[in-house]
Amino acid sequence: MSNAFVVHMTITLDDVTPAVTRMIEVPLGIRLDRLHTTFQEALGWTDSHLWELTFGRTGFGIPDPPYGFGGPLDARKTTLAEALEGMRGKTFQYLYDFGDGWEHSVRIHGIAPADLQGRYPRLLEASGMRPPEDSGGPWGYAEKLEALTDPSHEYHEEALDALGDDHDPHTQPNIEVIHARFAALAKKWAPRPRKPK
Repeated sequence: MSNAFVVHMTITLDDVTPAVTRMIEVPLGIRLDRLHTTFQEALGWTDSHLWELTFGRTGFGIPDPPYGFGGPLDARKTTLAEALEGMRGKTFQYLYDFGDGWEHSVRIHGIAPADLQGRYPRLLEASGMRPPEDSGGPWGYAEKLEALTDPSHEYHEEALDALGDDHDPHTQPNIEVIHARFAALAKKWAPRPRKPK
């Protein structure tokens, strides 16, 4: 994906300990649905739930026609540049899985000229492994972690089923896997050469 400018940002999964963060760069002109996909690949989510990006009071996602008015605006028709245009402050929100409520704070560090030889999205830093999908959101996950370490806890067996007996919240993400996922996105989203008429 080519673009003259890139946005340097950090995604932090809210209310989860140990901290889960990813520092990335994306083109300023990236569509918001693709930004969602980038976040999914950065964190290793499975993209199997509803999601919404919120800039100020404006939410973007995939509209649900039966929902009617009041739902999110179409993320496929808006770029990051357009969403940031009227925003105050340097932070926006990303909500994944409306049931579990995995909220992420996204902090903009700056906008800079793109590396013309570079490929985007680009991972700069990563720390913390995100919780397993469908583990009850930040509070449910914290409760399961507590139960996992205490065999006498009334929910110990449930925590074993949900997390597995080898789950370690201190595991670090596999950086090479994230780089490979980002390379696949960059290739998929690269402009196609025009065919001669």
